[in-house]
Amino acid sequence: MPISDEAENTSAAPVRKRPRPGERKIQILQVLAEMLESPKGDRVTTAALAARLDVSEAALYRHFASKAQMFEGLIAFIEQTIFGLINQITDREESGDRQAQEILMLLLGFGEKNPGMIRVLLGDALWLEDERLQERILQIFERIESSLKQSLRIAQTQGRLTQSADGQEVSARAAMMMSYVVGRWHRYARSGFKKSPTEFNELPMRVLFSA
Repeated sequence: MPISDEAENTSAAPVRKRPRPGERKIQILQVLAEMLESPKGDRVTTAALAARLDVSEAALYRHFASKAQMFEGLIAFIEQTIFGLINQITDREESGDRQAQEILMLLLGFGEKNPGMIRVLLGDALWLEDERLQERILQIFERIESSLKQSLRIAQTQGRLTQSADGQEVSARAAMMMSYVVGRWHRYARSGFKKSPTEFNELPMRVLFSA
C-alpha cells in the first residue's frame, strides 16, 4: 500500500524485522565463523558473540542448547561442503591421480577462503570446548584420507602411480598428503592468515605425485 503524505510526515519508531525461522541460527553461525577469522586467534565467548549480534546470551541459547552445539553447526557445514565437492571431483574426473590432486587443491582453497573454519579444523577454536568436537574433526580427517586412498588406488590400477613391494604405497602417500595440507593450514593460521596455503605449491605437488 502506498504511503500517504500524512504518513510521510509522521515520525514513527522503526519496526524491528523478525528473522524467519532458521535465519537466526544461520546468522549466529555466520558471525561465529567471522569472529574466528581474527588473526590474533582469540577464544570466542558467547558474551562476545551475543554482543556482536546485538542480542542477549539467553537469545543465543534459544537457538542452540550450548556453545558446543554452535561449533557442531560449523563442523556440519565443513563436512557438507568438503565431501560434497570431493564427490563432484570423483564423479567428474576418471584419472585417480588427478582426483587426488584436485582434492588437495580443494582443501587448500577451502582453507584460504574460510580462515575461521580452518581454526576449527586445526582444533585452535575448540580449545577448552567439548571433547566430542575434537573427535568429529578427527573423523573428518579420516574420511578425507580415505578418499585420497581410494583415488590413489585407482591411479595404481590405471598404471599412473607405482606400487611398493610391501603394498603400503597408498597409505604412505595419503598420510603424506594429509600432513602437507594440515601443515599449510597451520602456516596460514600462524601468519595471521597472510601466507596463502596455495603459494609456492607447484614443487610440493610434483613431489607428492612423483612416481
